[in-house]
Amino acid sequence: MEDSDSAAIRMAAFAWLRQQVDRADDTLSRSTLEKGFNYQGKRVRVVGPQGIFKPARIKYYPLSITTTTTGPYADSSDAGGQYLLYSYRGTDPDFHENRRLRDAMRDSVPLIYFFGTVQGQYLAIAPVYVVGDDPRALRFTVAADDFVNLEYERDDADDSVRRGYVTRQVRQRIHQRSFRDRVLRAYRERCSVCRLKHARLLDAAHIVPDADVGGEPIVSNGLSLCKIHHAAFDGQYFGIRSDYRIVVRPDILHEKDGPMLKHGLQEIDGSRIVVPGQVRNRPDPERLERRFELFSGRLNL
Repeated sequence: MEDSDSAAIRMAAFAWLRQQVDRADDTLSRSTLEKGFNYQGKRVRVVGPQGIFKPARIKYYPLSITTTTTGPYADSSDAGGQYLLYSYRGTDPDFHENRRLRDAMRDSVPLIYFFGTVQGQYLAIAPVYVVGDDPRALRFTVAADDFVNLEYERDDADDSVRRGYVTRQVRQRIHQRSFRDRVLRAYRERCSVCRLKHARLLDAAHIVPDADVGGEPIVSNGLSLCKIHHAAFDGQYFGIRSDYRIVVRPDILHEKDGPMLKHGLQEIDGSRIVVPGQVRNRPDPERLERRFELFSGRLNL
């Protein structure tokens, strides 16, 4: 079991993390994580150069595990989607970092999982527990849990049932946030329609919905839109042609309301959306055409 001083630092790390996530809109920068937090007058980092990280002030068990977008390891989820998979450090199952993570599994020590969405940005998942070990595949099985489990003794359900449910939610959150961060970065964090640059007011909109064939969560199937234009796009107030021209619904063009309608919708008719500089990140014309056909077909354009 973990000594009391290390356990106290671990709990302080979880508390600090919750504050940071509330301030930062879910994802955290690498610099924030490397800076860490102050505990009894000394700095405690929560990430390091290696993926399996233990700060000096914690005696034995790791505090965090990290997946980067440019790292050598292919972390993913299991076939059933109930758990996350995390690769060993290197190929030696008895390497000290792998051994300590295995011991954290044995002793049910809670960890933090930092999942890289884009370079330098991380989605914080906490607490997580190592629940399986596969030396042949050189990877661990990881389950997410909720913060309530850290603070109170739970008797509502079996750990595996609760953690399986929470982990499925986490996987969805990973996919959604990764897609959002990649799309917004490609568009330099601005709305492709109105050029608004406040990231908290921006969404990553699918061109082809993710539930449809061709609706993969890739940048070329996404648009960076402010929340108003995202709602208007999904609500068929306007469509976007394959040449990136915007077409506003005729009835909207003839409405009379306030300045938001005039400047936010009517004046964008016929304009072109802003697209990423890299060609591979630009909206796929075939997907745009498919979406526009649905828009124009319903309006008999």
